[in-house]
Amino acid sequence: MIIGLPKEIKNQESRVGLTPACVAAYTAAGHAVLFEKDAGTGAGFSNDEYIKAGANPLESAKEVWERAEMIVKVKEPVESEYRYLRENLLVYTYLHLAADKPLTSALLASKVKAVAYETITGAAGGLPCLTPMSYIAGRMSVIEGSKYLQKTFGGRGVLLAGIPGVERGAVVVLGGGTAGTEAARMALGLGADVTVFDINFKRLAYLDDIFGGRIKTLASRADRITAALKSADVVIGAVLVPGAKAPQLIKKADLTLMKKGSVLVDIAVDQGGCFETTKPTTHENPVFIEDGIVHYCVANMPGAVARTSTLALTNATLSGGLELAAKGLEKAAAENVHLANGVNTCNGACTCKGVAEAFGLPYVPLEDLL
Repeated sequence: MIIGLPKEIKNQESRVGLTPACVAAYTAAGHAVLFEKDAGTGAGFSNDEYIKAGANPLESAKEVWERAEMIVKVKEPVESEYRYLRENLLVYTYLHLAADKPLTSALLASKVKAVAYETITGAAGGLPCLTPMSYIAGRMSVIEGSKYLQKTFGGRGVLLAGIPGVERGAVVVLGGGTAGTEAARMALGLGADVTVFDINFKRLAYLDDIFGGRIKTLASRADRITAALKSADVVIGAVLVPGAKAPQLIKKADLTLMKKGSVLVDIAVDQGGCFETTKPTTHENPVFIEDGIVHYCVANMPGAVARTSTLALTNATLSGGLELAAKGLEKAAAENVHLANGVNTCNGACTCKGVAEAFGLPYVPLEDLL
């Protein structure tokens, strides 16, 4: 199969879909790899490294998209890339379609075979291609929340760690999954008072155990969340419903309960966001202030640490990509239910129930198309 690696063009996105080591794995398996020049430079990989690994450089993204049979990316195609979508093209990347109707429509209209990293499941459970970015986003959420809590950025001027004689800051984490757990770990490491909300009692018990009772774990309930908002300095939205739109746990009216200059960090912004007031932001303009509350809603947060993120992501996505390349989507999906769960659109049909429900589209089980 001919594999295409275009450069990411989303704002301040420096990750890349394949490392030179990944290219070597594809070429060793008998595939051809075409890459857009400078695709990996933001993550610290030179053109020469890709060439030595067996990839062929091309001058433009257009050439890569048009000649490839499978495109491997990090982020979803943006509007300027829609023109490259075509029937039978296989696209392997993050998609987050439940929060992106224009992209969903473009994929369906073009009959692209789209495999979303975030809905691929693992033999041991979980979402193995999403997990590494959840680790990074969870850890970064506290770093960014702490930064924008500073007075110079519009925050309250609170140091999360406090100092002897001065109370520490309060961090509230909504969602105790991978991202929420990592956010709690970082916040606790900084010395903050940490509260985690989740709907799953077993998960709360697990968190209480691994953190040795040093954080508060509470069953997620609207009245408890609103009570916690009154004392929170940083609130991190880390709720995930795989393949579906994130629930909005904090409404605009709730902002009036919060202290002016406190910070909301929405890790779930790719899936529509946990807060009613969420609007996607960029690394270039990462925050906005609404009703006196600082909102950090960068949709590609791990892109800021592109080297680490690229290595972590490609560790998780390489095996699935090689399987797709070797067998084609139909055979790979028929033989591997976990890859099949990653197929969001195929031949003009929506094959992800969460996406179909988000937009009122007909849902077609993938097995009906194989």
